[in-house]
Amino acid sequence: MRAAVYDSKGAARDVLRIVDRPVPEPGPNEVRVRIAVSGLNPTDIKARKLPPGQTATRIPLTTPHRDGAGIIDKVGPGVAADRIGERVWASLLDRSMTFGTAADFALAPAHLAWRLPDGTSFAEGACIPIPALTAYCALFRDEPIKGKTVLVHGGAGAVGFYAVQLARWGGASKVIATVSREEQAAKARSAGAGAVIDYKSPDVLRLIEDAAGGPNAVHHIVEVNFGANVALDAALIAKNGTLAAYGSDAEANPRIPFSAFMQKDVLIRAAILYETPRDLIARAATDITSLLEKKVLQHQIAAQLSLDEIVDAHEKQESGQTIGKILVDIAKLD
Repeated sequence: MRAAVYDSKGAARDVLRIVDRPVPEPGPNEVRVRIAVSGLNPTDIKARKLPPGQTATRIPLTTPHRDGAGIIDKVGPGVAADRIGERVWASLLDRSMTFGTAADFALAPAHLAWRLPDGTSFAEGACIPIPALTAYCALFRDEPIKGKTVLVHGGAGAVGFYAVQLARWGGASKVIATVSREEQAAKARSAGAGAVIDYKSPDVLRLIEDAAGGPNAVHHIVEVNFGANVALDAALIAKNGTLAAYGSDAEANPRIPFSAFMQKDVLIRAAILYETPRDLIARAATDITSLLEKKVLQHQIAAQLSLDEIVDAHEKQESGQTIGKILVDIAKLD
């Protein structure tokens, strides 16, 4: 089968190539998926890039990408045979993954391959997994958001775009999003944000407070860049509020204003899907699939390229200039 691979870390153009790999065989409680569309995430770029100060060394042959959609063509022991032929959206939530979805076939734990409704395309299915699951878990793991004010930082990003929609679905009374340019603002509004704030504004605190209805009026924050926004979040969040952060690229280990959060009895959750309880992932996937059936979720596709254009796909993802999911077409299965 054709697959994208790399066996050392570095720039996409230097390390990624297309090769022929053996078709994998599903093990116990696994399904094999004939991939139609593979989806990129920032984590795929981080896994492939060479960390600063490190020297490139040989690593196990790795096929990238954790997200994908396609059709189950074989099942391993412990999986019902009637799943063969099922359209699925899937995510490979394994930190040590070396056999991803940028290939003709990929293996997935059976519980991480979810039914894709007939009315949802494979491209849309490949948009969903890590972004929508992350958004759901950031919103619904802790205190209920119904009737509350929710702030979504990066409301036009892959996770933020779903978080705005899911916050509305979950009954939030107000959904506020931050963005950095007008093109992103339009996306966040289309997702359902009632107020959209330019986070680069020198008055960002006041603007968010005005949208929320006053100081300390934001009950729940979905945070994409904890290190950059921690002081702002501490000033904004309400008493007994929840701050769910799933990223902190600007500063991985920021100084936290502990007293400011403690005085409000704030719950800070540093979230990562790889360690999220299995029952929460299952609940998220069930609700997301139901929303797909009802056709109430919007999806953002920034670009769709072929497997032969895998380098271009990675460079687009890495540029930070695209809005939405970068997809790689593997096979036409629709």
